[in-house]
Amino acid sequence: MSEHPDCPKCSSGFTYEDRGMWVCPECGYEWNENELAQDDDALVVKDSNGNLLSDGDAVTVIRDLKIKGTSLVVKVGTKVKNIRLVEGDHDIDCKIDGIGPMKLKSEFVKKNQA
Repeated sequence: MSEHPDCPKCSSGFTYEDRGMWVCPECGYEWNENELAQDDDALVVKDSNGNLLSDGDAVTVIRDLKIKGTSLVVKVGTKVKNIRLVEGDHDIDCKIDGIGPMKLKSEFVKKNQA
């Protein structure tokens, strides 16, 4: 007998398959296991205003950021182009002119609208 997956919404173990879809009788949620696996792989990163960020976006720093181990500071208003999203606590990988490569937290940047 095959293992039934738990409901991704309410974690109920009482799921069943119906015409290629999995159904949870407790909360009524329906999902396709293949589509759910693809959605989980997508990295969702939002800026300080709640805008979705993606690779290649340009952002602006919204507060002064001290760089550990140096006397350098990333000043408020610094524009950073061509960001790359990564997993982890510091979820933006970028290169800042005059400072070099570094990682930033998305809560300290806002997306440039253009």
